[in-house]
Amino acid sequence: METTKVLDAKGLACPMPIVKTKKAINDIESGDILEVHATDKGAKSDLTAWAKSGGHELLKDTEEGDLLKFWIKKG
Repeated sequence: METTKVLDAKGLACPMPIVKTKKAINDIESGDILEVHATDKGAKSDLTAWAKSGGHELLKDTEEGDLLKFWIKKG
């Protein structure tokens, strides 16, 4: 998957992954893909809900041990 920007939110507790994701998504163009790396388990439900409410699309999410990865397409 072609990502435009990668955001490292590892080690950050809620709500910081969402705060940083919101800022990062503002820096890319509509249709671009932001890849987010997080370790906070709450990020999965938070980012899913945030993407939906913001008009963005969560394309994919994976869990690799403690690392959660999300690909969000800017709406």
